[in-house]
Order: sequence, then C-alpha cells, then structure tokens
Amino acid sequence: MSAVVIQNLTKTFDKGKRIALNNLCADFPKGKISGIVGPDGAGKTTLLRILAGLMQIDSGQCLVWDFDTEKEPEKIQESLGYLPQKFGLYEDLTVSQNLSLYKDLQEINENDPVFAKLMEFSGLASFTERLAGNLSGGMKQKLGLISILLRKPALLLLDEPTTGVDPKSQNDLWEMIAELNNQGMTIIASTSYLEEAEKCHYTFLLNEGQVLYRGTPSSLKETMKGKTFYFEGVGDVKRTVLDSLIGKNGIVDTIIEGSKIRVTFNAANPDQNPERYGLNEKAKLLPRDPYYEDAFISILGGIPKRPALKLTKSPQAEMETDLMIQAVDLSRSFGDFKAVNCISFSVKKGEIFGLLGPNGAGKSTTFKMLCGILPATDGEALVGGKSLRQTPDEARGLIGYMAQKFSLYNNMTVAQNLRFFSGIYPVKNRKKTREEMIAVFNLEEYLDVLTVDLPLGYKQRLAFSCALMHKPQILFLDEPTSGVDPLTRREFWHQINLLADAGVSILVSTHLMDEAEFCDRIGLIYKGSLRIVDTPEGLKKRVPKEISEKPGLIDAFLYFCSEREER
Repeated sequence: MSAVVIQNLTKTFDKGKRIALNNLCADFPKGKISGIVGPDGAGKTTLLRILAGLMQIDSGQCLVWDFDTEKEPEKIQESLGYLPQKFGLYEDLTVSQNLSLYKDLQEINENDPVFAKLMEFSGLASFTERLAGNLSGGMKQKLGLISILLRKPALLLLDEPTTGVDPKSQNDLWEMIAELNNQGMTIIASTSYLEEAEKCHYTFLLNEGQVLYRGTPSSLKETMKGKTFYFEGVGDVKRTVLDSLIGKNGIVDTIIEGSKIRVTFNAANPDQNPERYGLNEKAKLLPRDPYYEDAFISILGGIPKRPALKLTKSPQAEMETDLMIQAVDLSRSFGDFKAVNCISFSVKKGEIFGLLGPNGAGKSTTFKMLCGILPATDGEALVGGKSLRQTPDEARGLIGYMAQKFSLYNNMTVAQNLRFFSGIYPVKNRKKTREEMIAVFNLEEYLDVLTVDLPLGYKQRLAFSCALMHKPQILFLDEPTSGVDPLTRREFWHQINLLADAGVSILVSTHLMDEAEFCDRIGLIYKGSLRIVDTPEGLKKRVPKEISEKPGLIDAFLYFCSEREER
C-alpha cells in the first residue's frame, strides 16, 4: 500500500514562468523511509510543502492516505508531522517550555506520558532547563523533531533535517528516524547528503521538477559497476591533473581523495592506459566500489566544466613567509566560558587546511579571530605574516572570508549584491570582475532575483563569489557547502582546488567527511581544544583496530572528538 500517491502534479511560480514540479508522478510506500534527493531547485521542498497541505497545486492530484491534499487537507493534518528546514523554536524559552507550548497548541493531555518518553528518546532529558537559543545545531533539530512527534503522526515529513549539524548529531538523528520507522511510522525525508540517502529504503531523484530515478539505493549503485576508479601515483600535481580530466575521455566526475584522484566514467570498462589521460606511466587506474554519489552525479550528466578564476600575481604572493595563516596559542573566552583554549596551527601557501569538530567546538570562533572579526583573549593570530593585533588593516586586506551566516543583503538582487561587493573592495576592473564571477558560479539566470528568494545553493554561490571579488591570497571558508546539493558541492571544490593550485592558502571548516578527504591536512577541534593535526590518511591510521579494521574519517572524528581521556 502507498502512503502517498502523486499523479501528473504540476506547480509553477512567478505566474507560470518558473516550473517547480513538472507533470510529476510518484508513489511513496507505507511503513518505509523514502528519501528525496536532487540538485538545488529540483523541487524537493515544494513537494514536501504540498504533501503537508501548505501549498496549492496548479494541476494534477496528490493523495495522502487516499485523501486529496486540495479537497480534504484537514483529514490529512491529523496524522501528519512536518519538520521544515527552519523550524519555529522559541529561542528565549527553555527546552521544556518549548515542548509545553507545542503540547498546548496540539491539545495534548497534560498527563500523557509521551512528553517524558520523547525527552528520553532524544537525549534531551538532561537539558530541559536550557534555553533553546543556547542549544547546538544538532540539539535544536532534535527539539524540533520531538515537538512534531508530540502528536504521534503516522506520516513524518522531514525537509533536510541534518543540514548544518555535526556528524555525531547526524548519526543520532538518523538513529531516531530508524527507530521511529521500526515503530511503524512512514517517513519521507529530503536530504542533500547522499550517505543519508543510502539509509533510506527507497530514493527518489528529482531534477527540474521530474523524477529521474525511483528505487533502492543499492539498485542505483549497481548501474555504476565497472565505471568507478582511482588514479594513483599522480604525485604533487594532482590538482592540475584534476582540472585537466573533467569532461574528457568519457569522464563525468573527478575529485581528490587523499593522495588519489577519484574518477567516474560514463561507460564501463574504460581504457586503463594512463597516457590516454595525459598522465605518465607511474600513474595507475585502479577499480573501486561505486558510491551512491557516483550514480547521482552521472545520472545528472556529470560535473559541468566551468571557467576558472583568473588570478593575477599580487604583491602578497611575493611575501617572504611560507606560513600564510598562523594561530599561536590562540584563546577566546566569553565571561567564564572558554570557547577556544590555546590553539596553535599553521597553513602554508597553496595548502587546504580543514577544521573539523562538533557543533559548538570552537571552529567559527577560531575563524573569526583569524579574520580579525573577533579579538583573541590571548595568543596571536597572523595572516601573511601580519599580526591582526598590531597591524589589523594590513592583515585584513589579504583575506577573503565566506561566513557561515552570509553577509549578503537579502533585500537586494544578485546583481546588486555583486555590484556592492565589487565596490567596497579595491578591484581594478569591477565590471569585468563581476562578469567573471557570474560565469564561474553560473549566476546569470538569477541576476534579477532577490537574494532572499534564492535557493540555498545559489546563495552559497553568490556568497563565495563576493568573498573572491578582490582575488585574495588567503581564503577563509566557514562551512561553505552546508546544505547544498552534491553537484554544486563538487563545483565548489573544483574551484577551491584551482585556487589552491594557484597558490591561495585556504582554511575551511566542514561537517562533511567526504569533503574532509579533499583537504591536505585536518585539525580536529573538541571543546575548544585542538586534539590532533594530520593528513586524512594519517588520521585514519591513528584509529585503533579494535574500533574499526578499515577506519574512515568518521571513525577518526568520533574517536578524537569524544569524552575519552583528554589528549
């Protein structure tokens, strides 16, 4: 039996100019976890809002439990729970007060044991008196989820429930989702993280408002057999090689993974002679098991070849120091709370250095100190050899910064934001620079759209382009791809790799373990302290064998960022 049946569903915006869902047909099975994946703007959120009865359709039919969402929405609401991307928690109320409010709104009996059960189920029982505004991202999502669960819905709709939360919180949330499903709940969840899609019984891949694939994750991966490989033995020129491979000889996707280059072909059993791909005889093409991500990118036509930013040699490129970013015993306190405790590390010219850690570990605070936005309580922050304490203006002129919460102007269009940011930086040819950013980040279609109305992935593109407007030699990226689809994420990382290859030093924070693989070195932060710095391969080798025989970065993350003995 199907929980949801959709027939020839069409939904448009802007008086029919923009098609969100295009004659879409799908059915979501009862008692299963179904995942909705697809690029930004594919129609995922629109579909969930229609299922929740929050949006009218242009044509077609949508049935939930055999009730029409247009004609009988009140019958659907009784058995449905919907967690949007931005759930309305009251940040000045405690956890307990938020739940009490939602309990009253839903007319749930005061003595119903569901309250205590959900607190225990979510792991929030110890935080009932904490203000919601002081919770970590993962805790806020858990609180939002159990607020929805108060009414005990038969169908649960989740719109990207783990965006912006750390790997441990992601695991916790998906354990909750699996347990709810084991209890008989039907769950439909959209996600931009393809490792989460693999936890679903069925996945629906949307693009341009249509279903490109419907089936099990394993069936989709099967289509990639014989098409997925590693290039090994490439050496120090891996970033240059990466760019040269895109779109050539049947290659639809490439990405750096540690010392190797991961490649995906559009056909099985490709020519394995490295010289065919412009590599020397030391390089080897070795088969690997396919990921769901390989199939996702392949079915969408592969990574588009976009122009690279043209970086001219700047005065800072000639600086004597090779250490472009230095944190020396860096600390920051907020009252009695020590957010960052005596952190030291450095980033070399042309290096990509990743900062990983749970929500609230101190990553963003460290970023702000190194950018000169937040003064350090103790220690020293230097960029390009310039002290942010002694010569802050000189130091800041070397920096490009993309913040977690964008510094974009929501009431301005994309074109207006580009014009504004090109005006505040010392950019020589502003018009030409803006045109270059539009081409590199594929912004042409959205130039006249207000920033507030942009899909998240395009907000990220715009924020990235504004941070690069003055062609900085030092770049700070605070979770630059959080919540964006894998295709956009891959485009971002190709640009990041090209920037590093041109000598730009990059400090990036991320919650995504596959992205951490793209970094030259990684620093793991936990409770304000830097636990360890190593290469991705080095971190994996440090995980004890009793934890995992073949550890991944997620194992290293959970091992070093845990309540074990302090290192």
